[in-house]
Amino acid sequence: MASTDGLVPITRAFLSSYYDKYPFGPLSNDVARLTSEIRSIISELQQRSPLNQGESLLLEEASHQPPHKIDENMWKNRESIEEILYLLERSHWPTLLQQQSTPEDAKLTSLLERLKVKFQNTLKILESFQSKNAELVFNTVMTYMPQDFRGTLIRQQRERSERSKQAEVDALVNSGGSIRDRYALLWKQQMDRRRQLAQLGAATGVYRTLVKYLVGVPQVLLDFIRKINDDDGPMEEQRQRYGPSLYCLTAMVLSIRLFLFLLWGQFEARKLSRSEVSVFEQAVDVYTSEFERFMKFMSEVLASSPFFISAEEAGSVEARKMDDYKEISIPAGKTYEVSLTVDSVNSYIAWDFSLVQGKMNMDVGFSVEYTSPLEEKILILPYHRYESDQVLRYKVDCIPPVVEPVESVAEAEGSEESLKADSL
Repeated sequence: MASTDGLVPITRAFLSSYYDKYPFGPLSNDVARLTSEIRSIISELQQRSPLNQGESLLLEEASHQPPHKIDENMWKNRESIEEILYLLERSHWPTLLQQQSTPEDAKLTSLLERLKVKFQNTLKILESFQSKNAELVFNTVMTYMPQDFRGTLIRQQRERSERSKQAEVDALVNSGGSIRDRYALLWKQQMDRRRQLAQLGAATGVYRTLVKYLVGVPQVLLDFIRKINDDDGPMEEQRQRYGPSLYCLTAMVLSIRLFLFLLWGQFEARKLSRSEVSVFEQAVDVYTSEFERFMKFMSEVLASSPFFISAEEAGSVEARKMDDYKEISIPAGKTYEVSLTVDSVNSYIAWDFSLVQGKMNMDVGFSVEYTSPLEEKILILPYHRYESDQVLRYKVDCIPPVVEPVESVAEAEGSEESLKADSL
């Protein structure tokens, strides 16, 4: 079991600094150009014939902005690729195309077979990316868990849970569920996993005590799983940094899927021109190559991205992002007090102060106390005098010598930490 002493969960500020080392090269200009050209053909196909319900639903989806979450976009790409592969199966081609009655049809069928192989390869890479990333996260988490029967039980529970989820998917498929239905269920299961983790991280009272001490989940890990996927949490930096490129690729594959779907419905009434075939071929080639490049890049970023960092490193990164220090004078014998509101008992508090020295050495007395919602005051950091720069960081519920009663676990919201300094 790896030690979590002195560690805190990664912060958004840290990931911002970390991702500076991993810039993603811009997408090819062909992505925007070919997406636009495919959509122009789609517009022309729309005008030729009224859309049925399935076509209208897909058009509506393709007209919306892609999802904000990185993993949801991955699932959307995977769903679209599977839908395209379904349409590229020979048995699902238009009847006229299956007959290959003209040389142009024969050339098109050859092209479709080649493009199907490209999509199959991209799908395999995507499936592998998702599987390896899930295993990486789980195995990293397990390094901080007890390496005894408790760790074994956690692994067994995960295996049972995943088998149950797969059985649910199999039952849907066997009952005639569509590809769209299957991916709606897969995303629901993904969100259920995330919700369960967040609930575990936010556990309170007796259950929280059981999770920490009986199951052996370190508090820093509970903090990590509680906040990692918050809308403005650490992963938001990843979305802001790498999301735009992925959103373009999601929109592109949806356009390719819609184009093929509409074309098959009108194939006997409207043949593709050579220029349109060329646009379609280029779009598939560019999409698959750029999406595979993005997945390879993200694999490298995620493989080396830490879950936890030292409190000192977190503080130094935050300090570089902020410039809100102010200078005050504390006359001898006077006290200066700062009150901070903490969101929960799992919050981290930090303070950083320095003394401006003159002809005489100056020092300052410093202490920290906790005020509960019941107005009870508990000393967190005993009074001590300091003469030089200090950077002190503590966790609200892990500060010696305070022993926090179990009953107070759920009482921290809206409470205050008081930082006092006085001068002699």
